[in-house]
Amino acid sequence: MELKEDKIVLHTCCAICSGYPVSLLQDTGYQVIAYFYNPNIYPQDEYFRRLEAEKTLCTHFGCKLVEEVYEPDKFYNAVKGFENEPEKGRRCDKCFELRLRKTAEFARSEGIKNFTTSIVISPHKNFEKLSQIGNNIAKLYDLNYIAIDFKKKDGFLKTNRISKELSLYRQNYCGCKFALR
Repeated sequence: MELKEDKIVLHTCCAICSGYPVSLLQDTGYQVIAYFYNPNIYPQDEYFRRLEAEKTLCTHFGCKLVEEVYEPDKFYNAVKGFENEPEKGRRCDKCFELRLRKTAEFARSEGIKNFTTSIVISPHKNFEKLSQIGNNIAKLYDLNYIAIDFKKKDGFLKTNRISKELSLYRQNYCGCKFALR
């Protein structure tokens, strides 16, 4: 298959969630750049476990991985005042905004017009809400947020199959310390 000239920056939250999105985007013809920016992940050793799994996945698929600086203080500043919100509440929205904004900034700095996120593959995340956040950010940066519901067509099952085949690290919470409660 001939690659599209279009590149796409895929914000990756973890290797489990990004397996199928990387595969699908490549099958569609995009040149995928996996962008690992997750200052929300707690504790730091958990961050590095997830990063190592992402490296394994990207090596498997032959896609470029960009690891952004781990800056948990940025996450805590972004969610200040929302620490006691329930899962799927405003704290999560602030976290998504932080990570997608940074992804858009990276895409723009690289001259890449398209970006999306693997977060939407999780059955615990709201596709419409994430798409709205992504589209709002895309407008600010004159980019295209590619809203693909990776859960469709058994995407969550497929991503889990990929992670098992590659023996990737499997976490049991979204990543932030507030989700551990």
